[in-house]
Amino acid sequence: MIRLCPTCGANNRVPAKHLSDTGRCGSCKSALPPVSEPIAVDAAAFAEITREAKVPVLVDFWAEWCRPCRMAAPEVHELAREMAGRGLILKVNTEEHPALAAQFRVQSIPYFVLLRRGIIIAEKTGVAPRAEMRRWFTMAA
Repeated sequence: MIRLCPTCGANNRVPAKHLSDTGRCGSCKSALPPVSEPIAVDAAAFAEITREAKVPVLVDFWAEWCRPCRMAAPEVHELAREMAGRGLILKVNTEEHPALAAQFRVQSIPYFVLLRRGIIIAEKTGVAPRAEMRRWFTMAA
């Protein structure tokens, strides 16, 4: 995954297994904080991150037309900020990646799945409060 340095703006390639770590910019050597926002993924990035991540991964299956998905988005974004370094949040657009949604038998959205090393720890259809999603991470630790 390519991450922008917040100090100098340089692109840095960060392996999936280090997305939850604090790293250093290859250009200016400033700290690169852990990912603190949801990551929009395709099937390849999804497979790599869920396979390599050292922390639990919450997947938000959503679509642009889905009003509940749009209502959940700010909570999901805030949860990503809170869980930086302790968890990752992936967003899968079911319209753009229907095969990935089918792999998880998504029939209604929003649909949330918490994975640890590719194993489902928790799942929920519909909007979930941020506190509930935060508890899922505790279960997976």
